[in-house]
Amino acid sequence: MWRGELSLNGNQIIELVAALLILLGSIMSVISAFGIIRLPDVYTRSHAGTKSSTLAVLLSLLGAFVYFWIHDGIISVRILLGIFFVFLTAPVSGHLITRAAYRSKVPLADTSTEDALKEVLFPDEKIKANS
Repeated sequence: MWRGELSLNGNQIIELVAALLILLGSIMSVISAFGIIRLPDVYTRSHAGTKSSTLAVLLSLLGAFVYFWIHDGIISVRILLGIFFVFLTAPVSGHLITRAAYRSKVPLADTSTEDALKEVLFPDEKIKANS
């Protein structure tokens, strides 16, 4: 009989935590997608695409790992490797894509106020602008 009480055992609580991690990962993924759509240039879009989506994938995989560990008693090495490689490769690939875009002289957004790398990477353009 229902008396307004909610009784959960330890496994159910941990499964609930795993589901919340997966849900939080899904929410972060949606936020990442909005960032990719709404941000003005390739540099800020790359930031949204790598940082928040990396967190989204990590939260989802961590939730799956916790669920399978508690529910089935399986410590999945594949999920742990997935977490490790996403954590390792996603920020590096985002950095390299952004670096390639900058070296290809993709313009910054109009709202950008400073370009500190321009003097370092393209000193010839500074000389041309001054003359």
